[in-house]
This record gives sequence, structure tokens and C-alpha cells, in this order.
Amino acid sequence: MTAPVEVEPTTTTDETVQTAKPWVTIVWNDPVNLMSYVTFVFQKYFGYPKSKAEKLMMEVHEDGKSVVSHGTREEMERDVQAMHEYGLWATMDKQD
Repeated sequence: MTAPVEVEPTTTTDETVQTAKPWVTIVWNDPVNLMSYVTFVFQKYFGYPKSKAEKLMMEVHEDGKSVVSHGTREEMERDVQAMHEYGLWATMDKQD
């Protein structure tokens, strides 16, 4: 009997593995909602501390938009729907 021979798996450096990019929820500035209300929504829905909620709200106000959450496509669909239910303008996109 001969001993089994161990064979190392062969891999090439040309192989690339693409992973799914995480998705993001983007809240957009609007002329309707007060800044205090937007801060309240971020605290209530996402559970963010007041300082983070205010920072994100200021990005929405000053930059016109802010990425407020990251995750799977399904999670971001849920977050976008929740933002719409609160009366905020929101979309989702793949993270860059």
C-alpha cells in the first residue's frame, strides 16, 4: 500500500472574486420638513444619538443629501420605505 498523496489546490492570481457591494439609504433635502423633525426621525428610527442625528441632518441641509444607513438591499428597501412613511425624501443606491 502506498500513502495518499496530498495535492495542493491550484489557484491563479488572475482570479478575482467580486463581492456584492453594500447598499445605502440616502435622505435628500426638501423644502417641507423642519431640521428638528429630521433629527427626530433619525433618532427614533435608526436609534442614533442626538449628535449623530444632528450631523446627518446638517449634511442633508447643507449638502442636499446624506447617507444615513448601510446594509443589504432588503434592509435599505425597508429603511427607504420607513423614511417615506415619516415624510422624508429617500432613495437607495449601491455604495461607491
